[in-house]
Amino acid sequence: MQEKQAIRKELRQRIAKNIGDSASLVRQLISFLTERPECQTVAIFAPLIGEVDLLPIVTKLERRWVFPKVHEGELVFFEVTQTEKDFVAGAYGIFEPKEELPIVPLEEIDLFVCPGLGFDRKGGRIGRGKGFYDITLSRAKADTLKVGVCFSCQILEEIVMENHDIRMNHVIVG
Repeated sequence: MQEKQAIRKELRQRIAKNIGDSASLVRQLISFLTERPECQTVAIFAPLIGEVDLLPIVTKLERRWVFPKVHEGELVFFEVTQTEKDFVAGAYGIFEPKEELPIVPLEEIDLFVCPGLGFDRKGGRIGRGKGFYDITLSRAKADTLKVGVCFSCQILEEIVMENHDIRMNHVIVG
C-alpha cells in the first residue's frame, strides 16, 4: 500500500510538470474506435486537472457517449449528447453529467476509456486510490474492452497489480 502511495505521489509530480497534447490522444482514440465499429456505447470521462481532455470526441465521432458520476460510492453512467449543456460541477472538482440524463446500465457499455494516474505498456493501471474504476470494471460484461489513455509522462515500466486491480486491454499514449 505504501508503495502505491509513493508511486501516486511521483505520478502527481510528473503530471503537474506536464503539458500534454489531448488533441493527439483524441485523434488516436478516434482511429482506435473507427477500427472497432462494434463499440457503439463508449464510457469516457470529464478530465480532472492534468488528465487527458477527451470531451471534443463527443462531437467528432458518432457513438453513444456515457460519462460517470459517483453515486452512493459507485460509478453510475449517464448518456451525454451535448458536453456544453449536459454537465454540472460535482464532487471531487470534476464536471459530472446532470442527474436528469438517461442512466446507461453497465451491460450496455461496449468500451470503457479509463483515466488513471499511471499505466504500463502491459495494461497495468494505477488510479487515484478510491477504487471506483476497478469496482466498476469488475462488474462490466466480460468482453467489454478497457482502454487506458494517458500522456507519456504517465507511463511506468511496470505497475504491480493486486488481486482487485483490473488490467486494460489497450493503453493509448500521447
